[in-house]
Amino acid sequence: MERNVRSVAKLAVASLVVAASTTVMAQWPKYTPTGVPVGADGKLDANAAVPRTSDGKPDLSGVWEITRDPNAPPPTAGRGGRGGGGGGSPFGNIGNSAQGGAPYQPWAADLVKKRMSDNSKDNPDAHCLPMGIAQLNAHLYPRKIIQTPKEVLLIYEASGTTVREVFLDGRPLPKKEDVEPWYNGYSVGHWEGDTLVIETTGFMDDGWLDVRGSPLTSAGKITERFRRTKFGSLELEETIDDPKAYTQPFTAKVFYRFSADTQLIEFVCLDKDANHYVGNTAPAPK
Repeated sequence: MERNVRSVAKLAVASLVVAASTTVMAQWPKYTPTGVPVGADGKLDANAAVPRTSDGKPDLSGVWEITRDPNAPPPTAGRGGRGGGGGGSPFGNIGNSAQGGAPYQPWAADLVKKRMSDNSKDNPDAHCLPMGIAQLNAHLYPRKIIQTPKEVLLIYEASGTTVREVFLDGRPLPKKEDVEPWYNGYSVGHWEGDTLVIETTGFMDDGWLDVRGSPLTSAGKITERFRRTKFGSLELEETIDDPKAYTQPFTAKVFYRFSADTQLIEFVCLDKDANHYVGNTAPAPK
């Protein structure tokens, strides 16, 4: 149960591992709900037809785990990870994964070099802060989609169980001057045929798109295109358009597999390196 023993600081402390391992029985037991197609062997038939909602749209609901590109060559020895996504996932390092590399503005390229030389120590994930959409979408920990006609919820087990609310009720994206910027911005969606298109703006400055430290600024827009190709397969094409940080928009793909018999587990991120608490003389709340 790899994701039960995660430590933000990644400390190899035996007592932490032992304590975390006792949580295994606290999660939901494996259970395959009705309606999930299975083969003669009783296992998920991942090649079954895409399910649809009452209004005819592809139903993206369920728990999804990252996997490798089905059209890519087999991974080399020593690589990989839970779900086959690799240590950083297909979209985890934008500068490597986008065609030709990310088209950084000069200042952004220098910033990425600096962050990499610091071993990405300021990555939000290392400080119990929201990671941002691109890192969440690429994370090895699973995510769950709950779909309704008027909105879609994306629940990520990573980053302290992050929830994104995507409105499908026709509202436009808010104007920058009307809203406070958020780590994960404001999202609206619509359907283009069988593809769910999600557009997000309203980000805070100094965001991290990937573990290398590729930046995202308040001028950024992320467009996600979700397409369920088979019952057990989901593709995400993600486009970054941020003229402050990049010379042109660029796109990469992420692939997921359906997890039929598991649910998300509770994730609590605790920053144990809270030096800012030392010497705090503020009075205790009444």
